[in-house]
Amino acid sequence: MLPDIPWFVYAMLLAPVGLIVVAAIYKYLEVRAASDWPSVPGKVVVSKPETRDVRVIDSDREEGHYYEERNFANVTYEYVIAGQTYRNNRVTIGEDRGNFEVAETLARYPVGTAVTVYYNPNKRGEAVLERDMPKGMWGCIGWMVVIAVVLVFGGAIGFHKLTDFVSTKLPHPQMSAMTVALGAFGAAIALFAIGLHRHAALARTWPVVKGRIKTSGLDRFRARADDNGSRGQIMFRANISYTYRYENADYTGLVASMNGQVSSTSDWGVQRYVRKYPEGATVDVYVNPQNPTESVLDPRAKAAWFLWVVVAVIWALAYFVATKG
Repeated sequence: MLPDIPWFVYAMLLAPVGLIVVAAIYKYLEVRAASDWPSVPGKVVVSKPETRDVRVIDSDREEGHYYEERNFANVTYEYVIAGQTYRNNRVTIGEDRGNFEVAETLARYPVGTAVTVYYNPNKRGEAVLERDMPKGMWGCIGWMVVIAVVLVFGGAIGFHKLTDFVSTKLPHPQMSAMTVALGAFGAAIALFAIGLHRHAALARTWPVVKGRIKTSGLDRFRARADDNGSRGQIMFRANISYTYRYENADYTGLVASMNGQVSSTSDWGVQRYVRKYPEGATVDVYVNPQNPTESVLDPRAKAAWFLWVVVAVIWALAYFVATKG
């Protein structure tokens, strides 16, 4: 039986999956519309990687977003309709947010390749080369929904049952819920730390190429407003990008460290970190051979050790709550 939790809590937990399903349905309707588009022969005239600025949602900023450089496959093709030549560089009907299958797309469409172009008869400059939905997409979404439902409702039931069981073992049964919550929270952080260690270990085996620091400076922004409406603090974040070449293709990377991006109210610490990567400096770049758009300058995961300290503190607190109340 489900624990007595308000329905909107379940709705909030399942909302991200619902948004993915809605986006998939919207994209399916686009595919259905494109399935009736006529086709003409075309030819690839440009095939190279390029960087574009992508708007990224960030609720921690006052403006709610920022712009990030990402790698794209620029496959430009020409086609002729009624004697007029058109150009387009949209490959698939899907949404391309960058850093996805760049090398694979360029390999499929080298310069000079003859292609079939599907165009919108009502707007002939709108066209695609691939108009099918990714194979297995609905199956993946279906499993995602099932797993999300099981995790949310199963987790709620499991937490309730575990709390009842733990309450019979504690000298202060009323503290069972907090004890279980702290233990689960610590376990979640521990799993994240293990994943970070494994990813860093894998990154250290990636091939290393020479790169050059493209930009090195501070990203200055204002944090979102407080609950009382007052403006947020001025924050600073390292803004480091670098270029590198892998298998005859040029890419731009943003990941200097496996520890991720950390914002600070003081520019001193951020400036000290940025000075390690002066603009124009030559650096070693670790490149993921399975996805060359993924790279890092420092593959060590120092932050994982800090996470283990946090886990130890949380579990110690859980032990204290369980034994001392």
